[in-house]
Amino acid sequence: MQTMEHGASYLQLSEQELAERVRRAYDLMRPSCRLCPRECGAERLEGEAGACGADHRLLISSSNLHHGEEPPISGWRGSGTLFLTHCSLSCLYCQNYPISQLGHGVETEVEELAGMMIRLQELGAHNINWVTPTHEAAHLLDGLHRARRSGLEIPIVYNSSGYDSLDVLKLLNGVVDIYLPDMRYADGGISMKYSGVPDYPEVNRKAILEMHRQAGDLRLNSDGIAVRGLLIRHLVLPLDMAGTEKVLRFISKKVSPETSISLMSQYFPAHKAPDMEDVISRRITPEEYDRAKALLKQYGLTRGWIQEI
Repeated sequence: MQTMEHGASYLQLSEQELAERVRRAYDLMRPSCRLCPRECGAERLEGEAGACGADHRLLISSSNLHHGEEPPISGWRGSGTLFLTHCSLSCLYCQNYPISQLGHGVETEVEELAGMMIRLQELGAHNINWVTPTHEAAHLLDGLHRARRSGLEIPIVYNSSGYDSLDVLKLLNGVVDIYLPDMRYADGGISMKYSGVPDYPEVNRKAILEMHRQAGDLRLNSDGIAVRGLLIRHLVLPLDMAGTEKVLRFISKKVSPETSISLMSQYFPAHKAPDMEDVISRRITPEEYDRAKALLKQYGLTRGWIQEI
């Protein structure tokens, strides 16, 4: 087994406290689910599918070492990613829609989930990376509790859409080491049109502030690998549908000017977007991305990563 690079936060919690977090997370699914901000009321533990598409079962689409995340997340050995099936958003342009919206995945028992995390650690993963975790927070905490008893000791990355409830985030305090959320929209009308939720900006901002309160600015070890903190992803959309300036201003003024930003140029029309008579049916232009890069400088956000067009 690899040597521990960082005393993972959940190792600081007692077995009893971690078990209590698991119990409270499942309570957010009883009798109706309140894990995500939709609070759709589905009786998921009774087999009813929620607005996210998930029911009582845990579906995982893949478990592997991923080398395509930001450099301090993937490092040189890879990030131990677990891609969860389904999503609390319903983005019309989702690039992972077979997983997030069509439900492609394998039913997995919680004990199997724990074994996946242990296996990724044994393969040399720098961290365990929960991708689209919001609606499966209870199963993930349960699996982590079991994996810890089997020797899991590497950091946890919470890789989400940024549409997260404060109740769930508070259960993750002292559990998650690295928060890797999106800040996707500044306007509720746009978030409703493209992702099906009108309150994304309000919910997202509260979630980001809570994540930063817990973990602080991103910190790296001597090898350049993330050990703790917040790293925000912002996907630049055509015709500034994401509201980039408002997003970056909020980060700089309300979160921290030392926040690490991953400014992404990788948008391409997927899922329903190619067939829409809408601006999101095209890629972004170099000029649109250059403007976003200039806004990073304008708001003093100098820590992070940009992509080439």
